[in-house]
Amino acid sequence: MAAAAAADAAARAALQRVPVEVGKAVVGQQAVVTGLVIALLCRGHVLIEGVPGVAKTLTVRALSAALRLQTARVQFTPDLMPGDVTGSLVYDSRTGEFSFREGPVFTNLLLADEINRTPPKTQASLLEAMEERQVTVDGQPRLLPDPFIVAATMNPVEYEGTYTLPEAQLDRFLLKLTMPLPERDVEVEVLERHARGFDPRDLAGAGLRQVAGPEDLRAGQAAVARVQVGREVVQYVVDIARATRTSPSLSLGVSPRGSTALLSTARAWAWLTGRDYVTPDDVKAMARATLRHRVQLRPEAELEGVSVESVLDSVLASTPVPR
Repeated sequence: MAAAAAADAAARAALQRVPVEVGKAVVGQQAVVTGLVIALLCRGHVLIEGVPGVAKTLTVRALSAALRLQTARVQFTPDLMPGDVTGSLVYDSRTGEFSFREGPVFTNLLLADEINRTPPKTQASLLEAMEERQVTVDGQPRLLPDPFIVAATMNPVEYEGTYTLPEAQLDRFLLKLTMPLPERDVEVEVLERHARGFDPRDLAGAGLRQVAGPEDLRAGQAAVARVQVGREVVQYVVDIARATRTSPSLSLGVSPRGSTALLSTARAWAWLTGRDYVTPDDVKAMARATLRHRVQLRPEAELEGVSVESVLDSVLASTPVPR
């Protein structure tokens, strides 16, 4: 027991250093980095929303460097084909046989840049990888590396030439994280770093180093699975989900998959902050990021200027908190 506790503590300490280390390259996005770490602990995928130029790609690259993970980036475009993501069979004229050439999905951390710019057929090519952690080509399943998560980005402003993600695919993302434009003092620090010679293509030159690894993630995943959840907290999660289904501002509420996701992220947050049990505050801390992409506003609510965030705030405020 003592050895297991020591291993848990070591893994937690290592993963807690990741946002600090990524901060050497990315300023003011600690919440997003922590969300990505939680997704890795829960073996879930992340949707990152932000306008161009807020360091979405740099954040993912810096995270992979701090965790010693392989990463690949795919720029999603209207002419991207499913085989460009998953890989395809290639004919070898020397042997007269077909061989499989792995696509960029065979990595630990896949950055799917502007995922809503590619047609549904190519978007769907990621569904099997996200859900089953494998791809099937020519009837043969091929397992993806472990860990494997997709970090997909979307531009919340530009909609011309984009394809809306279907609800079934949105629901496969564990978290939706937002990267807003930086505050003035944060933007000043970004420019000062560049003035001192910071090169976003040279993370090692910025002093960023590995502070954790896949073994810490595996230890953390095992520890998160042991985090205790009381019946009253489970009921609280269910009550929040059910409240979204009856909200007059929403046409689509949170499904049972969303309830399960909220429970998982709350457990990971509780462990990462040093506890082996979940409190209602842990549920509240993860509710917005876990649920915001799983609900849909009614058209009349949108016309009145109601936002998903305000509806979730109302749901959390009106749902009785267990004592």
